[in-house]
Amino acid sequence: MTLSSCKKIGNYLRKSMGPNLFVAVTLSVLLAGQSVSAQNFSDIKPTPQQTAWQDLEFGVILHFSTNTFLDREWGDGTAAPTVFNPAQFDPDQWMSAIRDSGAKYVVLVAKHHDGFCLWPTAQTAYSIKSSPWQGGKGDLVGDVARSARKFGLKFGVYLSPWDRHEPRYAAPASYDQYYLAELEELATRYGDLVEFWLDGAGSAGHVYNFPKIIETLRTYQPNTIVFADTGLFEYGDARWVGTESGTVGYENWNVIDRHGYLRWRPIEADTPLRKDHWFWHPNDQSSLKSVAELLSTYDETVGRGAQLMLGVAPDSRGLLPDSDATRLREFGRALHQRFSTNLALEHLAAGGSGTALDGNQDTFWSAPPGSNQATLQVSFPKPITIDHALTMEWLNDGQHIQKYSIDIWTNGEWKSVAEGQAIGHKKLDNFSPVTTSRIRLSILSSTGPAHIREFQLYRFP
Repeated sequence: MTLSSCKKIGNYLRKSMGPNLFVAVTLSVLLAGQSVSAQNFSDIKPTPQQTAWQDLEFGVILHFSTNTFLDREWGDGTAAPTVFNPAQFDPDQWMSAIRDSGAKYVVLVAKHHDGFCLWPTAQTAYSIKSSPWQGGKGDLVGDVARSARKFGLKFGVYLSPWDRHEPRYAAPASYDQYYLAELEELATRYGDLVEFWLDGAGSAGHVYNFPKIIETLRTYQPNTIVFADTGLFEYGDARWVGTESGTVGYENWNVIDRHGYLRWRPIEADTPLRKDHWFWHPNDQSSLKSVAELLSTYDETVGRGAQLMLGVAPDSRGLLPDSDATRLREFGRALHQRFSTNLALEHLAAGGSGTALDGNQDTFWSAPPGSNQATLQVSFPKPITIDHALTMEWLNDGQHIQKYSIDIWTNGEWKSVAEGQAIGHKKLDNFSPVTTSRIRLSILSSTGPAHIREFQLYRFP
C-alpha cells in the first residue's frame, strides 16, 4: 500500500468515525503492529538450558513398577500394591551399566499410566507405602536419584498425566489438583531435574491444565527441560520424534512451526533396549537388541542432531538382567572404539590449526562476517583413509546451515563424498572408504555466517 493510499483511507476514516474514535483505533493498530513481528526460522535461538541438554546427547528412561511383576506393558490400575516387592533392588547396579553405555542422564518413570507411585506420596495410598518392599518405608525415586548422581548421571522424572487408578480422574478439576500436588512433591524433594517427561498417551478424552502444570514445575525447577509431543507446542522445550523406532527419518531442523509461530524444539527419539518392550518380561531374551542395531539407532538419532533416549527395564529382582547390563556395556565400548581416533587431529599434530579441529566443543570456527558460503579445508602431511565425518554446528546463535557437502581432493579435483541440507547439533555422514590428503567442509548455503564447533574425521572399525 502506498503512502498516498494510506492518507486517503485516513481522511475517509476521520470523516466517518470522528476524531476521537479515529485516534483510538489508529493507536490500537499501531500497538498491535509493534507486538507482532515476522519470524524466520534462522532467527530463533535456543535457551542456555536447551543447548546444555542437547550436549548430553544420550539418556536412558527407566520403567519399573507393578507391571514388572505381572508381565504387562500397560497396567489398568487394578494391580495390588503388594505385588511390588523387588528382593534384590540395587540401583547402583543399574547406574554402573548405564554410565558404561555412554549415557549422560536418566529419567525414571515415577508413575506410569496405572497410577502406582514409586515414592511415598501423600496424595494416595496407591504407592510403595502400601507395598511390602522395605516395609512400606522405602522411597525408590529418592534411591534412584541418589544413585544416578553417584555415578555422574543427571536425573529426571516421568509423571504420567493419565491415571487409570485414581477415582478423581473422572473429575478434571479435582484430578488436576491431585496431579499438581504429586508434581510439586517430585519437583521439591529430589534435587535438580534435568528433564520432565510430559506424556500425553491414553488420557481417555481428559483435557489437562497444561499451563498450570508448567507453572508448577517452573516454580521449583526453572531449568528443567520439558519433553512433550509436538502438539503440546507451547509447553515443551523438546519434542518427540513421532515414533518409538529410534530413528529420525528426515533432515533435522531444531525450529518447528505451529500455526505460523516458531519455537526452538530439539528432538528426543525414544526407543527400548528390547524390541517393543518398555517393561521387563520373563522368557523374553530374543527381544534384546544387538550392538549393531544399537549403533544404527545411535547413527539415526544422535548422528542426525537428535537426542537418543534408550528404554531400560529392571527385572522383578530389582536388578538389570545380566544380558541387558552386558549389552549396555558392549554398546558403550563400541561407541568408544568408533570415536577414539579422530584423524582430524593429525592435521594439528602436523602444525596445522583450527578451532573446529581441536576436539574441544567449547571452541568453534566462524565463517567470514556477512558470508552465506564458506569453506573449511584440512590438509594432512600424508594421505589418510576415512569413511565417516562428524560435524557440529554452534547453535547458540541459531541454526543457519541449509546446504553443505564434504569433499575430498582426488585426481587433481574436488569430489563430493557426502552432502546434506542440515547439520544442527551433530551430523554423522558415512561414505565408502576414501584415501586423500585434503578434505574440505563446503558450506554451500547458510542464512548467516556458519559456525562450526567440530569437524572430525574417522575410519570406523
